[in-house]
Amino acid sequence: MSATITPVEAPGPDTAPTPGSRLRRFVRPGAALLSGFLLFLSFPPRPLWWLALPAFALLGWTLRGRRLRAGFGLGYLAGLGFLLPLLVWTGEEVGAGPWLALAAVEALFVAAAGLGIAAVSRLPWWPFFAAGVWILGEGARARVPFGGFPWGKVAFGQADGVFLPLAAVGGTPVLGFAVALCGFGLYEAVRRFRAYKATGTVPRGPLAAAALAVLVPVTGALAALPLVDDSAEDGTATVAAVQGNVPRLGLDFNAQRRAVLDNHVARTRELAQAVEEGREPQPDFVLWPENSSDIDPYANPDAADVIDGAVKAIGVPTVIGAVIAPETGKLRNTLIQWDPRRGPVATYDKRHVQPFGEYIPMRSFVRIFNSNVDRVSRDFGPGTKVGVFDLAGTKVGLATCYEAAFDWAVRDTVTHGAQLISVPSNNATFGRTEMTYQQLAMSRVRAVEHSRSVVVPVTSGVSAVIRPDGEIVAQTKMFTPDVLVEKVPLRSSQTPATRLGTLPEALLAALAVAGLGWAGARAVRARRTPPDPGGLTEGPAPVRG
Repeated sequence: MSATITPVEAPGPDTAPTPGSRLRRFVRPGAALLSGFLLFLSFPPRPLWWLALPAFALLGWTLRGRRLRAGFGLGYLAGLGFLLPLLVWTGEEVGAGPWLALAAVEALFVAAAGLGIAAVSRLPWWPFFAAGVWILGEGARARVPFGGFPWGKVAFGQADGVFLPLAAVGGTPVLGFAVALCGFGLYEAVRRFRAYKATGTVPRGPLAAAALAVLVPVTGALAALPLVDDSAEDGTATVAAVQGNVPRLGLDFNAQRRAVLDNHVARTRELAQAVEEGREPQPDFVLWPENSSDIDPYANPDAADVIDGAVKAIGVPTVIGAVIAPETGKLRNTLIQWDPRRGPVATYDKRHVQPFGEYIPMRSFVRIFNSNVDRVSRDFGPGTKVGVFDLAGTKVGLATCYEAAFDWAVRDTVTHGAQLISVPSNNATFGRTEMTYQQLAMSRVRAVEHSRSVVVPVTSGVSAVIRPDGEIVAQTKMFTPDVLVEKVPLRSSQTPATRLGTLPEALLAALAVAGLGWAGARAVRARRTPPDPGGLTEGPAPVRG
């Protein structure tokens, strides 16, 4: 008896694709864009932190089983869906070009993560490896180029989320890993449930992987709750944060530098009057924002006189944000500790100055695309010393504006003895965009990460006082002169995140590298395995892309 095998004719060149097949081509690219956009929606000012979970679940569905090239492309689309809306504020005053260029470059890191996630997606326990790959991508983005750009770390969207206590365990890498893992785990759980409905059985190993990918982050967050402590270990301090406001929005806000300085002087004198009349408690120290005096008080006696008068009026140490312009060399973005009796007694120079904002890399090349680079006519240079001021017996750690996004810049102050953290900022350049709220969320995560009160004085808003558990106890409105006076707990103990430093991130990166190595070894082994001419053995499942 013989069997006749009828070959299946391949579609010829005249076979037109159906509308349905054309539409299916766009399903995964559309899903990739949507996953990124959902991740954007999970960030402040929206209290929708939980949207990060379906974002990663959808990303897992999009990337699982894809070829490496497809993983890179789909990851890039996810990156654009996330970063284009997240970073739109960067073009507020300089046009769409810099915003689009920044988002396009930063999305490459998400694309690389997409490639890595696609590579490990066929492994057992793949959600763990995939979450590690995501954190590896964030770590790279936080370091290169030009010192990195960590804005948009998943952790910074979780200030209101249930996973926030994990920041105290291992900082932003562990918090971000937990969110990504839970999202990938949710997708894997749904996939395994559908397989069960179809076949009536699910292998125990994959089922355990899916369950643990969801349970580990949730139980870890619950177990970390005791680390979130806002008790006053070292007593309390009454702090005042001055928001003087700026004369106008935009890049030219500091053209009226004396007006900005006078606004902060006036608010401080008003506070002194309120204290004298008993309407406000006497603060132990006062914090002005970054750029509250863009007139160098060392070179301009009139600026020094008005600052000194305001500090004498309030009668307590005051931190002034100033631009220092030496006769030669680079400018300095400096915080000055101003004593009511002795004047300026200590300084902190911002250590991580902002590329394309405070200094222009490759100036002649960048000028070809945008003449706004020449608004920064003289570059700022970075400081080298950790900023911790002793203000009336309280050790205050200093991380100026952009520095709050960098793990090391905040942690350094705590390991050098800070009992409270100050993040003086100037967001006037970015108008009424979401940038201010995104940055404020960073400070809330830092408060829990290091178990410290965080005070955020901003020139134009939103200024805030945050307790060590991440709760905002007072905040201002945008572009409104105001002063916040609050009693905050002081603490000196260190969380595991503070003590461990970069170790948790290194371990997660090692997990990612191990997964990528395993996936690479499997691929090599599959290529070396000769095909079975009889079709009796089952080869590796094809990877479609």
